[in-house]
Amino acid sequence: MESSAHAFPANVRHALADPQLQRAMGRLKGHFIDKRAHARARLPEFDALRDQAKAIKDHTLAYLDLYLERFETEVRRSGGHVHWCRDAAEARGVVLGLCREAGARTVTKGKTMIGEEIGLNPFLEANGIRPVETDLGEYIIQLAGEPPSHIIAPAVHKNKEQISDLFVEHHHGGDRSRRLDGIPELVTEARETLRARFLEADVGITGANLLIAETGQTVIVTNEGNGDLTQTLPRMHIVLASLEKVVPTMEDATTILRILARSATGQEFSTYTTWSAGPRRPGDLDGPEAFHVVLLDNGRSALLGSEFQDILRCIRCGACLNHCPIYGSVGGHAYGWVYTGPMGAVLSPALIGLDEAHHLPNASTFCGRCEDVCPMRIPLPRMLRHWREREFASGKAPAAARWGLGVWAWFATRPWAYRLATGLVARVLGLARRGRFAALPLAGGWTRGRDFPSPEGRTFHAQWASRRGR
Repeated sequence: MESSAHAFPANVRHALADPQLQRAMGRLKGHFIDKRAHARARLPEFDALRDQAKAIKDHTLAYLDLYLERFETEVRRSGGHVHWCRDAAEARGVVLGLCREAGARTVTKGKTMIGEEIGLNPFLEANGIRPVETDLGEYIIQLAGEPPSHIIAPAVHKNKEQISDLFVEHHHGGDRSRRLDGIPELVTEARETLRARFLEADVGITGANLLIAETGQTVIVTNEGNGDLTQTLPRMHIVLASLEKVVPTMEDATTILRILARSATGQEFSTYTTWSAGPRRPGDLDGPEAFHVVLLDNGRSALLGSEFQDILRCIRCGACLNHCPIYGSVGGHAYGWVYTGPMGAVLSPALIGLDEAHHLPNASTFCGRCEDVCPMRIPLPRMLRHWREREFASGKAPAAARWGLGVWAWFATRPWAYRLATGLVARVLGLARRGRFAALPLAGGWTRGRDFPSPEGRTFHAQWASRRGR
């Protein structure tokens, strides 16, 4: 996927001016936030499971090479193949080679963020192979020619009228007399259209939520069943996964699955949780003739042992996106690349470089909600701060930000000046107090969206000193 992360400020302005997007973002609370809260409340051991899941992933990352080698051994034992890919170009080449080996003309795809990361769809199309997304959200945005705007709800920014228009254009040649407006009818139309694609596909490609070293199995979670049809009907099944998806045992996998769906959609478990192990065996009623796992590094191994290693615990639940006030205001497309929200603001600079993505770590209020809801207890604010430090050290921070931080540093390292300045500002604003200020010098970034509350009295330092002197 081609990045526009460098244009994040312009992307944000466009997103904030889009009334349909703003309405769609307003639905996040009911769709995800409330459901997660209810699911968490129904599971008393939720936080204990978070601690266990964190420990599992930390242990796995400490011995990542050993568990990946064990995974490969078990995949081969079951009759499958593992392909190790350093970067996106190598992964694309492997997938194309496998598709040609199968004589593929049509490929069905389950949801895979790795497929987005390596730009697989346009690459296959350029080489004469038709990729068809089978997850409903992914299918909708494929028709729209757009990337996903959310890692678990790719079309969350679309309303049913827009989806209906897409179906009229692509299914009925623009015949608006066949336009459907009801959600059940639209889902039925998509299902009927995709059914033929499932049957004609030569290769099925899925992602993987987990890879299990103990058994060589891959795991996907879906709510539509499209992943099962994608990997069982074609002659060849290709799994796209990044290195950090591996866990040691089936028990470890089930521990993580208990918090994954609850964090993502508020379900106790996804409707379909599918475990795959190699190609069809004698006596099997269905399944592919060939099974391949494409393992992608693409910069992840460089994060091991760094201050950003914790992001490799991410299980792509989307909870940090759902609870982030920035994501909730601008949506996913503003981030300009595959991964969005707080986790994307940490991961994207590592994968596509700070030159391209240096704006993204600044898309945070540091409110801490992302870390609070993360099922893997990833310290996202801390890592965002590390990226900001690197941005500042490299000179990529905007001049106004560098100037402002310089002024702040001067006052912060001189307590007498800090107390004098804050006391003066508090008194001046207090004299002009009207409850709130609709505009203030140097505070336009705040007051363009909300009023600034006026000071209620003396500064905190002054009140603290006064009380200590009593």
